[in-house]
Amino acid sequence: MPPIPQQVMTQIRERFAQIDHCPIQGKRIFFENAGGALTLNSVTDTSQYYAAIPDNQGRDNPGSHELVRVINKAKDDMRILMNATGGQFFVGESGTELLFRLIMNACLATGPGVVLGSTLEHPATRSACDRWAKIAGQKHVLIEHDNNSGTIEATAYAAHITADTKVATILHTSPVTGMGVDIEAVVKEIRAVSPECLIIVDGIQHAAHGRIDLTAYDVDGYVISPYKMFSRHGYGLAWISERLTKVPHNNLNNGPEDNWEMGTRDTGAYATLSNVSAYIEWLGEQVSDTSDRREKIVAAGAAIHAQEKALTDAMIHGSGNLPGLSKMDKVTIIGGADNPAREGLVSLVVQGVPSVDVVKQLNEQGIRTHLRKADHYSGNILDPLNMDSCIRVSMCHYNSIEEVTQFLAAMQTIAA
Repeated sequence: MPPIPQQVMTQIRERFAQIDHCPIQGKRIFFENAGGALTLNSVTDTSQYYAAIPDNQGRDNPGSHELVRVINKAKDDMRILMNATGGQFFVGESGTELLFRLIMNACLATGPGVVLGSTLEHPATRSACDRWAKIAGQKHVLIEHDNNSGTIEATAYAAHITADTKVATILHTSPVTGMGVDIEAVVKEIRAVSPECLIIVDGIQHAAHGRIDLTAYDVDGYVISPYKMFSRHGYGLAWISERLTKVPHNNLNNGPEDNWEMGTRDTGAYATLSNVSAYIEWLGEQVSDTSDRREKIVAAGAAIHAQEKALTDAMIHGSGNLPGLSKMDKVTIIGGADNPAREGLVSLVVQGVPSVDVVKQLNEQGIRTHLRKADHYSGNILDPLNMDSCIRVSMCHYNSIEEVTQFLAAMQTIAA
């Protein structure tokens, strides 16, 4: 599929707040999407509207009835957006908090055995598994990821799966390398040996890059952070299977047994999920002729992937008469220059120039990127590469080739 046409790109960029400027810094290019994507204008409007409403759900008045309708609609929209035929959606404090909660309950419900994950994973899953496997009397096993590709293959999981594998965690996309994992292939290997294993996926980094299909994945939990998918901060979203729904979990005495939400939720948070779904459907209408809602979302996902591949290809291989990062002698690209698993992100180091200085120099030229250090967030990726830090350049489909060109022009000087 070709990149998104220019006339559609213009309309896309009009739908996002602060697309080319920061209220503090002024004019800038936003290549820090992995730290939090730009926010839809519709989301900011919706958030303001619901922040003023005093009513709660569950009351017998028109305001309360409308809040319940909005929440139910958002859950239905998420079912279509993520192709979930069963299970349930609910919101929590954050994506990290929800991963901890799902992993805690999965470990405590499954008894002695193995909790299986990988060194590719974010500490949200690794830390939760480490803590709750110990408490549940289980063994936490981390499979080594491939340093060269910046991802992990299904075959690596297959070598460690046994009938005692009770819980498994998978990172859908790495926020450091930018590489995706073939969820369906990994799950197939797990189910072949341990069909009852509870499988939980961290989809936080992947969500903005389109193409979530929970029916195809056959997992038990999937978590995203909506502020990384064009919504706002302040909450996370989880989907859990009917099987995970039934395990013992925190709940109010004599309350609905299947309820996983704690206390009254923010209706505005749910409403903004409908904004995101509506935007994705709109994009699907611009790049396809289908009238089916799910098919629109699939078409939008394909367009997002094609646009982001065009952006990363230009950044790595060059744009116009400007050489790409792969042509700059002092630049090393994490995961390699030609990696089919890449999703809208390029992490790099510049020989002889500290990464913190590269980020600073880019920022001085109005190009927002991010420093990743070998700390508790990124050390699992950088330490094996003998790197103390790297520069993360993360894009979304609303970024343009022109912005990439400006970045390459700046990098020519920095990496000279």
